[in-house]
Amino acid sequence: MSEQRIIFMGTPVFACGILQRLIDEGCNIVGVVSQPDKKVGRKQELQPTPIKQLAEKYRIPVLQPQRIKEEYEPILALKPDMIITCAYGQIVPQIVLDAPAYGCINVHASLLPRLRGGAPIHKAIIYGEAETGVSIMRMVKKMDAGPVCAVASLKISETDTTGTLHDKLMALGADCLAEVLPKLFADEAKFIEQDESQATFAWNISKEEELIDFNRPAKAVYNHLRGLIPSPVGYALINGKKMKFHQVSLSLEKSDAACGTILGFDADSMKVAVDGGIIHIHQLQLEGKAKTSAREFYNGAGRSYIGKEFNK
Repeated sequence: MSEQRIIFMGTPVFACGILQRLIDEGCNIVGVVSQPDKKVGRKQELQPTPIKQLAEKYRIPVLQPQRIKEEYEPILALKPDMIITCAYGQIVPQIVLDAPAYGCINVHASLLPRLRGGAPIHKAIIYGEAETGVSIMRMVKKMDAGPVCAVASLKISETDTTGTLHDKLMALGADCLAEVLPKLFADEAKFIEQDESQATFAWNISKEEELIDFNRPAKAVYNHLRGLIPSPVGYALINGKKMKFHQVSLSLEKSDAACGTILGFDADSMKVAVDGGIIHIHQLQLEGKAKTSAREFYNGAGRSYIGKEFNK
């Protein structure tokens, strides 16, 4: 596409979809900046970030500053014409934002100014948004507040989870960036300031938000559950232990039972009463056990759970 020198900054799988598209378009990626590797698993072995793995596949130099505010000199030394960021995970200092001639451009997974912050995909579902999308913006000091030069939207389906919506938005973001990038290099992109009065926020999921409160309207509980799938996964307490919910659906049939009561099982789900409907748990995981289907759980200890209430 262009011989302009691009540094890409990102960390998770979502960023990989954007970087892969830039590589496929023939962009001159002179370096990738990622969060440091993290220890994972029981053995606490260092695991390279997804974006680092992709960069190394294409032999692109990788920088992993612990604190980019203090360790920015190697980034500046690459003399970027543009920096593109996507879910990097650290606040980029002003000296880096000011370095490239074509500025720092961010790919954000929401329709800004809605859902600024680190968990826009999760929160789009949890908040019951009807649509979401991606925004391409110029980075400024304030988080996700820069002027926007391109947007693309999509509808959120009733069965979307954070996992399925993530993949749709990753593809949409790659397409949107690829379309606007030539305009950015030609100084033909038009930037529109965000309306601060319309800003909403999508803060990272807290540990408290992982606990599911079944004593709420059916749609709210359902949105909360699928907004946490596949990660970090919502849970509730039963018999003093956590039960995680990996696959769910909703029916609007009525029940007179108290909210959070396990009503019983059908062919492929455990049924839980909520206000105005029933949550069907298709895959679950009891604390200390492996993930299992509702049917397998029923055939084991599940029958003894019928009539019990979560979080009691």
